[in-house]
Amino acid sequence: MGVSRDVFRSACRRVAPGVSRKPVPHFGRPRQCVTLLTMRTVTATRYVTPLREGGSLPAIVEANDSGLYVVKFRAAGHGTKALIAELVSGELARAAGLRVPEIVAVEVDAALGRNEPDSEIRELLRNSAGTNIGLDYLPGSITFDPTAGETPGADEASGLVWFDAFTTNVDRTPRNPNLLVWHRQLWLIDHGSSLYFHHAWEAAASDGHNAFAPIKDHVLLPWASRIAGAGERIAARLTPGVIAAVLAAIPDAWLADEQHFDSPAAHRAAYAQYFERRLASAALFVEEAEHARHAIV
Repeated sequence: MGVSRDVFRSACRRVAPGVSRKPVPHFGRPRQCVTLLTMRTVTATRYVTPLREGGSLPAIVEANDSGLYVVKFRAAGHGTKALIAELVSGELARAAGLRVPEIVAVEVDAALGRNEPDSEIRELLRNSAGTNIGLDYLPGSITFDPTAGETPGADEASGLVWFDAFTTNVDRTPRNPNLLVWHRQLWLIDHGSSLYFHHAWEAAASDGHNAFAPIKDHVLLPWASRIAGAGERIAARLTPGVIAAVLAAIPDAWLADEQHFDSPAAHRAAYAQYFERRLASAALFVEEAEHARHAIV
């Protein structure tokens, strides 16, 4: 089942499950007492069924811990950038106090799909050998439908809207909410389309100050009446140390194909600088979101 863990709270006093006290590089900032996020690693043992949604071709996969995971593969869609977005946005959301299924590294052997009848799946699995990413499968969960069942409270909706504007997530719309209801609570999934700035690093400096007009299409905007307040609470949790810990969890192999940087460390530093600019520009995307909300209510 999903693991809800406050990875970064009271980092100097205790170590929560899934983290260690190994030093974290702060990309030029003074060192603080923080923990290093460590993803569990599992090995895929059985390809259960594809989830033919969008271009990423995720699938439910069984692993050697007998768990089921929704896995995204490095050879699909936007490749490792989608995996980075899933990991970074997902773990920043968790640090912000939002619900995200446990994220794990999934090792895939090229032979995993040898018995699959679908040639597209066989090729995908063969080309995805190595480290991929999986989210804990939440059995019995249903897709959030704003026209049926309970709607979120103002604080929760506002926090989600602020966070998705912060991470430039264009994929949380009524058509495709990427929210699950599980045990009557909202869980965030599928962040592969967030952080779209990293598809064009040469423009990342200006993108950090983007007001993010697509927030007008956010599925929870009608209930997000406290965006500024929710944003202040979340921003206080997203310290440089927390961001550094999340970025340190990105496997070096996922950072190796970007020609814009000469090392994984430089690549991570660029992400950290982007998030610094984004937090400094929060007033811009809060104003944009509040303006969009007033236009629809």
